[in-house]
Amino acid sequence: MRFPRRSGILLHPTSLPGRFGIGDLGDAAYRFVDFLAAAGQSYWQVLPLSPTGYGDSPYQTLSAFAGNPMLISPEKMVEIGHLSEADLEDAPAFPDDRVDFGPVIRYKTGLLDQAFANFRAQAPARGRAALARFCDEQAFWLDDFALFMALKEAYNLRPWHEWEPEVATRQPEPLARWRESLAEEIENQKYRQWSFFEQWLAVKRYANERGVRFVGDIPIFVSMDSADVWANPHLLHLDERRRPTVVSGVPPDYFSETGQLWGHPLYRWEVMAQDGYGWWIARFRMAFTQADVVRIDHFRGFYNYWEVPAGEKTAVNGRWLYGPGADLFHAVTAALGEVVIIAEDLGDFDAESRAGVDAIQTEFGYPGMKVLQFAFGAGPTDSFLPHNFTPDCVVYTGTHDNDTTVGWYQATSTEAERDYARKYLGSDGSDIAWDLIRLAWATVANTAITTVQDLLSLGHEARMNTPGTAGPPNWCWRLLPGALADEVAARLLELTAVYGRTF
Repeated sequence: MRFPRRSGILLHPTSLPGRFGIGDLGDAAYRFVDFLAAAGQSYWQVLPLSPTGYGDSPYQTLSAFAGNPMLISPEKMVEIGHLSEADLEDAPAFPDDRVDFGPVIRYKTGLLDQAFANFRAQAPARGRAALARFCDEQAFWLDDFALFMALKEAYNLRPWHEWEPEVATRQPEPLARWRESLAEEIENQKYRQWSFFEQWLAVKRYANERGVRFVGDIPIFVSMDSADVWANPHLLHLDERRRPTVVSGVPPDYFSETGQLWGHPLYRWEVMAQDGYGWWIARFRMAFTQADVVRIDHFRGFYNYWEVPAGEKTAVNGRWLYGPGADLFHAVTAALGEVVIIAEDLGDFDAESRAGVDAIQTEFGYPGMKVLQFAFGAGPTDSFLPHNFTPDCVVYTGTHDNDTTVGWYQATSTEAERDYARKYLGSDGSDIAWDLIRLAWATVANTAITTVQDLLSLGHEARMNTPGTAGPPNWCWRLLPGALADEVAARLLELTAVYGRTF
C-alpha cells in the first residue's frame, strides 16, 4: 500500500533554527527528524529545494534540478575539513525569527567560496574523485546549470534574456570562450551542488533509518530566468529572440475578476512527447532521489492549462488547452516504475476538467489534497469537510499558502466560517490549531499533514506565504530554538496513536 494510514509535518528547511541566518542541513535538521520520530510521525514535507531567484520564493527557482546552496550547513563543512572554525568566527548576529535574505546570501556565498578555495588547495584524492563522479553522473543538467550560474554572476545577476544575444541564444563559439574564462567559477558551482546533495542525502538517510520519509515538491512550470529554459528553448513556446509567446496563469474566478497572470513560459508538449517525455522523466528521477514522495504543484495543468498571450497585463484573454494527460505518467511509470505522487488539485474546476483530472489520479493512484481551513464556508456538502472524504486523499490543516490556523481563525476567516467551525468541532475555538490537527488525524484520509506553526499554535506573524504578494515577510519565517519541546512531541504522539497513524 503506497499510502498507509500515516501523518507528518510540513516545515521547509530554511525555517529551521540555527546561527547562520537561515535554516540549513546541519544539526537542527537531524534534531527535527528526532522530533518527528519521537512524535510518531512518518513524513517530513518540504517545499521545493531548488535555488531561489526573484522574491526568494522556492516556487520561482533558477533550476528544476539543482539544490539550494543556502541550505548547506557551514558546521557540517567544518566537520569534513572544507571550512575551519576560524572561518565561522565572524558570523553576523542574524535574527532568530526570520530570514533576512540579502545579508544571509552575501554571508553564506562568501563561506561557500572559502570552502571551495580550501577544497581546491587541500582536498585529498578521494574527495576530488567523489566530486568528479558526481559531476559525471549529473552532467545532463549540471553542466548547463553551472555555466548558467557562472554567466549570471558575470552579467551582474541579470536575467539570461538580457545577456548579449549570442550568449542568450547559446551560440557555440561565445559559449566556448565563456567556458574557458569562467572555468573556476563553473567548478565552484559544481562543488556547491555536490556539497548540497551530500548533505541532503545524509539527512534523508538518517530520516529513512528512523521511519521518516520525505515529501518533496515540484512546481509544474519552470521560471523564465532559469537554466532549464535557457538550455532547452526548443521545449518551450519561445520566439526567435527566446522570449515567451504565451505564458501561464489561471482565468478569472470568484476571487479575482482578472484571474492570475503567473508568467511562466509554457511547454511545447508535442515536442516533449517526441522523445518520450525525456526531460520530465529526468526531472522526476531527480525528484525521487531527493524525496520518497513527491507533491506536484498545479497538477491539473497536466490535464488542461490556461494559456495567455505574452504581453497581456491580466489573465482575462486566455484559453484552455489540453496537456499530455495520462500519456506523460505512462511514460514516467515505464521509465521509473510506480512512483508515489501527491496531486495538488486545489482551485476552481468545471465539471469536465474535474472529471479529467480525477481520471488521471484514479488511474495512477495519486491522491489529491484537502485543506481544512477551506472547509467551513459552504455548509455540509463542502468537499473539504471530513465527512465527505474518501481515504485516497491527503488532508492538511493548512499549507504554506494559507495563514496559520490561529491566524485564519482570528483574522482571515469570516464570522460565519468561525461559527460553523465551532459547531462542527464541538469546540469554543480557544485551542483551534489543535482542534484542526485532531480533526485531520481523525479523518479517513490515509495521510494527514499539519504545519509546525499549527503545532505551536502560532498566529498570523508566522505565516509562510501570502499568494499574490512578493518579498518579505514571505518565505522568511523561522522556528525559534527550543520551540519544539518534548511536551509537544508527546501530545502529538498520543493523538497519532489514538487515530491509528503510528508506524
